[in-house]
Amino acid sequence: MPDLSACEIFLAIARTGSLGAASREFGLTQQAVSARLASIEEQTGVALVVRTPRGSRLTPAGVVVAEWAERLLDVAHYVDAGLASLRSERRKRVKVSASLTIAEQLMPRWLVSLQVAANRQGTTTPEVIMTATNSDQAIAAVRDGAADLGFIETPYLPAGLRHRVVARDELVVVVPADHKWTRRQRPLSAAELSQTPLVTRETGSGTRDSLTAALQQALGGSSSQVQPVLELSSAAAVRAAVVAGAGPAVMSRLTVADDLAIGRLRTVAVPELNLARELRAVWVGGRTPPAGAARDLLTHIASNDSRLP
Repeated sequence: MPDLSACEIFLAIARTGSLGAASREFGLTQQAVSARLASIEEQTGVALVVRTPRGSRLTPAGVVVAEWAERLLDVAHYVDAGLASLRSERRKRVKVSASLTIAEQLMPRWLVSLQVAANRQGTTTPEVIMTATNSDQAIAAVRDGAADLGFIETPYLPAGLRHRVVARDELVVVVPADHKWTRRQRPLSAAELSQTPLVTRETGSGTRDSLTAALQQALGGSSSQVQPVLELSSAAAVRAAVVAGAGPAVMSRLTVADDLAIGRLRTVAVPELNLARELRAVWVGGRTPPAGAARDLLTHIASNDSRLP
């Protein structure tokens, strides 16, 4: 099947009735156009043009092929225009799926600073459409193409996706100010924590996965956590349950900073556990996201110090 440029040359011959006129239209020599026509006829196995002293005319088969070629080029131009529109939209808009800690505690700060930077530079701020979810669902959204960028807390690197550290966080064990653990004379052990019914996030949460990984590391991979006393779908709900006395929880320091500052909640040290963690952006494709709003957002985040003290 001839390529699109060959179809364009053939249609120029059909329209002008002249190889010379077609050559001038495309800035080619007449010999080059003649050779291209011969190549098309050889490739298709169909005689398309009859050359006469008065010019060139289409054969009956050539008339049919010219109609097909015109329809093919119309579709190609439609597709090209559609792709251009998609590229333009991708440059202006980014769909983000972020785990709740990042969506609630970090993303607003990043978006405000992005807008400030764009105003300072006189550029247009990319439109960010964000969905707050858990880490597993953010990964799935990126894999399925529902999101251009995902932001996750899970300690496990997702296979098949590119990733970059965008911030660092720390998990802390939190209890109400009057909880018995605040009066302990000795540190809480990893084994004790694993056998305590906790208020937790749902399965698939990066915070929950991070705690499990830390316990397994501290206890030699033999950690067997007891069932949660409550399993909730947001950090706000977990925090409220802990304040109400439902039980201890392991949460991002980011999400309980205000409660710790005013003494509503207290932290309990577990020296055996390494609860530091990396927060990551994930995407499909090359080492950096495709040029456009997704790359601009990630570049802006990287250019700002988003690490906790």
